[in-house]
Amino acid sequence: MSQYALRIPDSLAGYAKELAREDNVSLNQFIVVALAEKVSALKTAAFFQERAARADQEKALSILDSVKKQVPIVGDELPR
Repeated sequence: MSQYALRIPDSLAGYAKELAREDNVSLNQFIVVALAEKVSALKTAAFFQERAARADQEKALSILDSVKKQVPIVGDELPR
């Protein structure tokens, strides 16, 4: 496990302490979870950008065109 000393502005530290207390967790745990959420969001965005770069729009449209036309199930209709 790594340790990292942080310099956090007093106002931000105050908000973090308050939220950690409301969540019944330590400030350390609150910061670790917040960091994990941010890393996850950035990694997810990068994953989808990479996938989108490899996409073949013509192939995707041809696959959609090959699907049999059916009347939508009640409640699944597109809004008008």
